[in-house]
Amino acid sequence: MNVTILHNPRCSTSRAVLDMIRTAGHDPAIVEYLKHPPERAELVRMLVALEMNPRELMRRKEALYKELNLDDPSLSDNDLLDAMLANPILIERPIVISENGIRLGRPKERVLEIL
Repeated sequence: MNVTILHNPRCSTSRAVLDMIRTAGHDPAIVEYLKHPPERAELVRMLVALEMNPRELMRRKEALYKELNLDDPSLSDNDLLDAMLANPILIERPIVISENGIRLGRPKERVLEIL
């Protein structure tokens, strides 16, 4: 089975999910999304598959979220997508994609549903 993880090696949760995937017997494709952020269409597809809106997939505790005033309720989904694409650190992680679906690894055990 093909498994891909949008990964930040500096994040302990992301590292734990990567270990969990490997322990389950998979050799995932690792995308360091801070170096290789998703294209807009890919990010939109992930949001649809996750059944989330852009704000739900944002790291709201990230300092940049406050600095950019992204908590402003008047911002549209497109505004939030623009911010995420310009600043991929705002995208919550890890995101795991497999042939069985897509999951945000928070809590990390949710990833087991698609392995």
